[in-house]
Amino acid sequence: MLIFVMPVVQLLILPLAADYEIKNINISIVDHDNSEYSQRLIDKIDASHYFKITSTESAFRQAFRELEQDKSDLILEIPEGFARNLVRENKQTLFIGVNAINGVKANLGGVYLSQIIGSFNYNIRAEWILQPRLNPLPVIEISSANWFNPSLNYRTFMVPGILALLVTMVGSFMCSLNIVKEKEIGTMEQVNVTPIKKYQFILGKLIPFWIIGIFVFSVGLFGIAWLVYGIVPVGNLWLLYGYLLVYLMAVLGLGLLISTYADTQQQAMSITFFVMMIFILMSGLFTPIDGMPGWAYVISQMSPITYFIEVLRMVVLKGSTFNDITHQFIVTAGFAILFNSWAIFNYKKTN
Repeated sequence: MLIFVMPVVQLLILPLAADYEIKNINISIVDHDNSEYSQRLIDKIDASHYFKITSTESAFRQAFRELEQDKSDLILEIPEGFARNLVRENKQTLFIGVNAINGVKANLGGVYLSQIIGSFNYNIRAEWILQPRLNPLPVIEISSANWFNPSLNYRTFMVPGILALLVTMVGSFMCSLNIVKEKEIGTMEQVNVTPIKKYQFILGKLIPFWIIGIFVFSVGLFGIAWLVYGIVPVGNLWLLYGYLLVYLMAVLGLGLLISTYADTQQQAMSITFFVMMIFILMSGLFTPIDGMPGWAYVISQMSPITYFIEVLRMVVLKGSTFNDITHQFIVTAGFAILFNSWAIFNYKKTN
């Protein structure tokens, strides 16, 4: 039951936490103007779901102390005469200070705040044009259409990748421990004196976990991704399962290969954890592989998980056909042949 329950629970929880959209960013606001316009800007920041105003100070030194104590992530300083200069001179400068220890949070927080200020500026200009205080300017209207993920829901992007990760973890970990357990309890000696061939023994260890991997994938795709997160596969399910069968052969072959080298379950778990961590972090699950250094990109291309995540997202979200995933299919089949052949060759049978 543990093999089936753990992936289900993880697939329910992980997409809720694996989200690059940062919210509740603490911000300290120093308002030297205390005018109608400055209050409107503060209200606009407060109304957004990105920021949490921790304090509204009158002195910059107090706000900076909160930044030093990690009680706030950003400082917005509104200068004295903000409203007056905005009305008379049609321009004004604001100061934004960002705590850049967490680079991702700092960059996103600065971008969010800049967008809010830009929207505030646009609204002010729109009011003046209607009064009219400024000459109307020609405006280019942009209508956007988002393909494959119309609502821009980050979970729609992450769920297929996490599903690929969980199927990989179940297959590689469970399979790598299988033969090692036979060694520890002593039954390998009995197997070695039987007339079965090496490839028959490997298949006997591989097929059960192959079936389990298909079941875990089906529960995750239809029971969690579809029913819970509303992700309906756009592409052909037969194509998806056809690739899954080949991919499971590759992953299980890797687990079996590790088990032929390890003598104890602790060794098998350590080796599998080491290999899986490298594969996971360089698979493109969280960060695009195109942005990696050249050496890291080469390593990512040697990871079967990279191709499985690509295929899942292409077929489930984009409706890609076999022609679109031919390269991934051939490479994954190559991994399956390599790992399983290596495992059969490395399995030491005395008879």
